[in-house]
Amino acid sequence: MADTPTSRMVHPFGNVPRQTSKQFLYSGNSPHLCHPYQSASDTHVVPQHHYTMKSQSSDAGSDDHETHKQYTLDSSAASGCSRNDSPSSQSIHTGSGSPLSHEDSHSGSTNGNGSPVSASCVTEDPTDLKQKLKDLEAVMLGADLEIVDSLEISVSSQLSLEPEKWVHMMNMPKSNLKELLIACARAVEQNNSFAIDLMIPELRKMVSVSGEPLERLGAYMVEGLVARLAASGNSIYKALKCKEPKSADLLSYMHFLYEACPYFKFGYMSANGAIAEAVKGEDRIHIIDFHIAQGAQWISLLQALAARPGGPPFVRITGIDDSVSSYARGGGLELVGRRLSHIAGLDKVPFQFNAVAISGSEVEERHLGIVPGEAVAVNFTLELHHIPDETVSTANHRDRILRLVKSLSPKVLTLVEQESNTNTAPFAQRFAETLDYYTAIFESIDLALPREDRERINMEQHCLAREIVNLVACEGEERVERHEVFGKWKARLMMAGFRPSPLSALVNATIKTLLQSYSLDYKLAERDGVLYLGWKNRPLIVSSAWH
Repeated sequence: MADTPTSRMVHPFGNVPRQTSKQFLYSGNSPHLCHPYQSASDTHVVPQHHYTMKSQSSDAGSDDHETHKQYTLDSSAASGCSRNDSPSSQSIHTGSGSPLSHEDSHSGSTNGNGSPVSASCVTEDPTDLKQKLKDLEAVMLGADLEIVDSLEISVSSQLSLEPEKWVHMMNMPKSNLKELLIACARAVEQNNSFAIDLMIPELRKMVSVSGEPLERLGAYMVEGLVARLAASGNSIYKALKCKEPKSADLLSYMHFLYEACPYFKFGYMSANGAIAEAVKGEDRIHIIDFHIAQGAQWISLLQALAARPGGPPFVRITGIDDSVSSYARGGGLELVGRRLSHIAGLDKVPFQFNAVAISGSEVEERHLGIVPGEAVAVNFTLELHHIPDETVSTANHRDRILRLVKSLSPKVLTLVEQESNTNTAPFAQRFAETLDYYTAIFESIDLALPREDRERINMEQHCLAREIVNLVACEGEERVERHEVFGKWKARLMMAGFRPSPLSALVNATIKTLLQSYSLDYKLAERDGVLYLGWKNRPLIVSSAWH
């Protein structure tokens, strides 16, 4: 995970330039219902669609032939429909160079010895055989043969049309990438293999990992569609074949994303500000982080607590994280503990670290080491949407965890989440929502890094693309990206017994100052003590506090 600077800061948010920023108006939940952010073993793949098209094989010279395509994500990423560690605490990785490799399996008819079966077991002359069959048809069908021949000629002439003409005839918006992507998603949802076979090759010509924002995003959306076709939702997680980048490289990519966009700093600053406010005056503080990643969020808070009048409090951090993130760190949670202990020691903050190496959905009270007399603060930064809810399992761990946290009587619960509706939406709607959401993300990245920059390409492939593929390709338990808009989070929290705890004006002012060091296209809106960070007119990240 990309870390915040480790220089001494006496502000819970860190140092930011003192400027002001614009605001955008936002009311209610996201209106974009149809319109951020991380290994798999081999398994049997249950075919969902036998995807076939005319193509040229790289090892077949210039001869056209029909081949059955098997698509896999063969990249320097961690795994198929999974997640890893990033500045957002989650990151999706895919691709190295092009987002998807194609494994062509050229299957011809063979006999038991592996030798090609001859053209005919009746005659050595296929033409003669064809004529004999024609003669037989003439005897059996009589006058009806002319109708059959007419239909064959009609179908043959239509199939011989160029794909562009089919696109025109079927009223497909070939020149509009966004509309064609959505049309292809609808075809996938309807299992329209004919339309899919026409649109996928056209889409591949229109997308590029070094193109405009929509072209770059489109490259990963197309691969998500192809991956969805390659296997059933429950098999795709283990069917996708990806390679891990070196952990040092992965951390570098995360750092680029952390610095290029303010989304993660916004989340860290707003949550830290709410926690600092809630535990003001407390002598013993216990922070429970449901996805601690590299632990970077807590550096500035420890430094702020060290400068508190009257001396620093005792601070205990319980870091929860599954084994997936250990690769990005280059080791287990003990690395995070040592790092934070070192920071606390430099600032003379009494400190203890408790490592809980399990996924958030597995957490029970016995894992948390609750001690009477400590002020508890619970943090969910871009993590709660990974915990499965009632649509995935009757266990409904998402609501169970919220009830568990409420039973701890925390001083504050901080929630930072993507403002997107991808949890229960039907596939085509989810696809359109993902397209709309990530278009804004890729546009904001475009402002910070050149399109031909290799580091930008790596950053998008390793820190964003695998979440996109997961959203598009996976279903059931394998789809770990299940975002909800703030209105749904609010309902869940209030049902668990929480009440809103409005973020302070200081948090709002600090975030405004942060955004001015980026672009005026980043907008901040506050409604009922909840902060929305957006790109232009699209809200992207929401931060709130609860008690």
